[in-house]
Amino acid sequence: MPKIKTSRVKYPEGWELIEPTLRDLEAKMREAENDTHDGKRKCEALWPIFRISHQKSRYIYDLYYRRKEIKKELYEFCLDQGYADKNLIAKWKKPGYERLCCLRCIQTRDHNFATTCVCRVPKHLREETVIECVHCGCKGCASGD
Repeated sequence: MPKIKTSRVKYPEGWELIEPTLRDLEAKMREAENDTHDGKRKCEALWPIFRISHQKSRYIYDLYYRRKEIKKELYEFCLDQGYADKNLIAKWKKPGYERLCCLRCIQTRDHNFATTCVCRVPKHLREETVIECVHCGCKGCASGD
């Protein structure tokens, strides 16, 4: 007989500590996804989703690497279950990318002249004082700011 698959997920130790925050962020994400896009540019409709995704990833990253409040098992569980973006966290661990807002800002194929996004330029080198990233709405994520 074939095995019966159950949809039960075994949560690691410490899950009950971070679950309320992750549930709140999931609710905000659903709200942002269902929000009306009237009067917004096509790219502006996705900005709240990028911000909430960044916030979830940063929350888990800070708990594991900065505050050391969760164990490796719980951290890897969160990455495997999609609660955080493992590629973005991998970039945060590298020097110069500690404040990176999203991965699209460093992909050269998405920009003119094969460069990075304007939000990656340090504030003291910018010609314009106020800028917004077209991809995620970031106002500046250069490490030197």
